Amino acid sequence: MIRVTRDWVIKQLLFAEFDSYRDVVRKAVWVGFKLSLLAYALNVCAHLLLDWSGLLPYSLSSALVIATVLTPPITFILSGIAYVAVGLAIHDLGVSRAKLERLSRTDMLSGLLNRRAFLEAFDECHREKSLMVIDIDHFKRVNDSCGHLVGDEVIIEVASMITSVFDGESVCARIGGEEFAVFNGSLNFAEFAALGEITRRQIAAKRIRVGNTALGVTVSGGVARALPAQKFGETFSRADKALYAAKTRGRNRIALCYETDQGYDADEDESYAPTSNAA
Repeated sequence: MIRVTRDWVIKQLLFAEFDSYRDVVRKAVWVGFKLSLLAYALNVCAHLLLDWSGLLPYSLSSALVIATVLTPPITFILSGIAYVAVGLAIHDLGVSRAKLERLSRTDMLSGLLNRRAFLEAFDECHREKSLMVIDIDHFKRVNDSCGHLVGDEVIIEVASMITSVFDGESVCARIGGEEFAVFNGSLNFAEFAALGEITRRQIAAKRIRVGNTALGVTVSGGVARALPAQKFGETFSRADKALYAAKTRGRNRIALCYETDQGYDADEDESYAPTSNAA
């Protein structure tokens, strides 16, 4: 009986994660009510036992009145206050942990996922998917001629345009200084590559206003296919080779890798074909 009671009390006091302060208070009221009933029952049983053994120094009726008047409200107030105090602390810790987790997965400048979060999302998607790696052309010139603050504005604007083209099922990230990546497991390769080309054209046509200056930038991209079992590393290697092919063939273009073979060489296979270079 004692063990059952102990296990029940421990179960009532177990703290879960709370969605809001209201959840904390609601749970505290419910726990306080149940603990009050338990304390009242134990108090009554103790008085009955003392009365039966002749050790009760006052009448049983007086004892029961006192137990009824004092035990439930005192237990409810004390247990409720304690539960609320600890519950609020747990809630705040949970909120802080969620914020830290979100911050640890987010690139603070662009607002996109960072490389670690993108890699995890890619490897957890067990479907055939397409990956595009995007690099801002001549970004060092922007930083050197206009300053790093202007470079930051360019990164923010490019990130915004990438996410505006790719739908909610696509995962977008900034994986390096001026390098971005997108993958999608629901679009076929041709549809995904077409979105990549739309992104490239829109960025090329955009003039980014920095003070009184209108700055134009272009991007190059490499697109690769990934089979369900293929991880980020091998797929990224092919997409990166396609990106390199786009860079060496004039920049401001998207190069495509249709193959899924790890030994694929962009310089030896014509399936790496840049799309139209018209902006």
